[in-house]
Amino acid sequence: MEAKERKERFAGVSDREVKRFYRPEDIAGLDYDRDLGDPGTYPFTRGVYPTMYRGRLWTMRQFAGYGTAEETNARFKYLLEQGQTGLSVAFDMPTLLGYDSDHPFADGEVGKLGVAVDTLRDFEILFDGIPLDRVSTSMTINPPASIMLAMYLAVAEQQGVPWDRVSGTIQNDILKDYIAQKTYIYPPEPSIRLIVDTIEFCTRYVPKWNTISISGYHIREAGATAAQELAFTLANGMYYVEACLARGLDIDAFAPRLSFFFDVHNDFFEEIAKFRAARRIWARKMREKYGAKNPRSWMLRTHAQTAGVSLTAQQPQNNIVRVAIQALAAVLGGTQSLHTNSYDEALALPTEESVRIALRTQQIIAEETGVANVIDPLAGSYYVESLTNQLEEEAERYFKKIEAIGGVVRGIETGFFQREIAESAYRFQRRLKTGDYCVVGVNKYVDPEEKVRPRILRVDPEVQRRQVERLREVRQRRDPARAARALEQLRKASGSNENLMPYILEAVKAYCSEGEICGVWRELWGEWREEAVY
Repeated sequence: MEAKERKERFAGVSDREVKRFYRPEDIAGLDYDRDLGDPGTYPFTRGVYPTMYRGRLWTMRQFAGYGTAEETNARFKYLLEQGQTGLSVAFDMPTLLGYDSDHPFADGEVGKLGVAVDTLRDFEILFDGIPLDRVSTSMTINPPASIMLAMYLAVAEQQGVPWDRVSGTIQNDILKDYIAQKTYIYPPEPSIRLIVDTIEFCTRYVPKWNTISISGYHIREAGATAAQELAFTLANGMYYVEACLARGLDIDAFAPRLSFFFDVHNDFFEEIAKFRAARRIWARKMREKYGAKNPRSWMLRTHAQTAGVSLTAQQPQNNIVRVAIQALAAVLGGTQSLHTNSYDEALALPTEESVRIALRTQQIIAEETGVANVIDPLAGSYYVESLTNQLEEEAERYFKKIEAIGGVVRGIETGFFQREIAESAYRFQRRLKTGDYCVVGVNKYVDPEEKVRPRILRVDPEVQRRQVERLREVRQRRDPARAARALEQLRKASGSNENLMPYILEAVKAYCSEGEICGVWRELWGEWREEAVY
């Protein structure tokens, strides 16, 4: 007798239909050695390291930054005191777009979404009292990434820390900006040139630095499905590999320092399967398509962040539960690093209290649940293995589509990625509106009498004035001849095929501002304008 079910159709966030249960035939073709392997062995489906969290817990790296460098430095030290094990810098919008704090476009935005950075002086304050040989730092920035990296290396020098002891990650992923985040400045060709320059430079001089964080996070936040996030991110990664190979770099010299960054959304099992599929696809591409010989080149190492887009302003305390479940999925999926969002981020930048709850969420998962004691505990599940296979197959279909339209950059130019994401976002919103997908507190279990709102962080309106004043003082005190010479040398080198990192370093050490350096490139290369997508 057929049992009655609650709904005619069951589907998660990505609208993939889920069967009532899964059986051996759903993974009939699965070969353990070929498709899974033990943890730490090809194709790394079960994890990139043989001991995973039994050897070392994931890095708890909370994204932080607001106001001035002084305020963010204080937040960094607070987080480290609370047990955070790595830093992650959030920059304000003017910094992300290469404008100084005194530029007209920066008015009203200085320090609002992250820390304001104009010159090396800001980095000196930002990392004051933080030993860069003992703390790894991630920096989420893209078009000006090479400038921020140069500032970080200059501060390391001031601390007496050799570059070969500096560790961290620069996001440095412009392709996902064209696709989703939209904080691009220059056209694709010179933007890719800057990225390859940083990869080449760090491969030689900063061997512990992750030269790029190939990011699916923003693609997913823009409305992509899990399969689209997986496919578009890995396609971007392969484009960067090919750009480095075209420069003449040895794949086994640079590939081990490529890293990734994925979203962790609400569909628990789909997210776990996504991480597993990503590792398997990347390992196969690197070994079989690009001929990498070093097993470290085959490993997909990733940072993860819980889904900001899933947070709700309604009943914001519910977000604590969402974040905990998403974080658990990331850990069960085998992430190397994790940021947990704060419950109040749908309303404002997080307070110290909400940041502490977010960090404690990770610590409870690590210390109290037992999930860090066994590697890939869901391996062999008919459902999880079937879902992992499905995501890999969907990604492969997208790779073929991208190749057919002429590659990643051509797909950006023609609006392929943007349309795919927009259509997925529209379908999801339709499901929300019809009630086909439930968001607790938004379209179901709504509280019309809800009045409680948490205390939120407000950035002091004096931040902009103080930041502009510091910028003015730096310009007055620096050696004007050295600064002018550094910018002119950068201009000449930018018109050649030279690696630009040494010239950027000199400009930074001469206390040229980010806006001045980006201004050189704006004049030479122009600015990218996206075609409207319908």
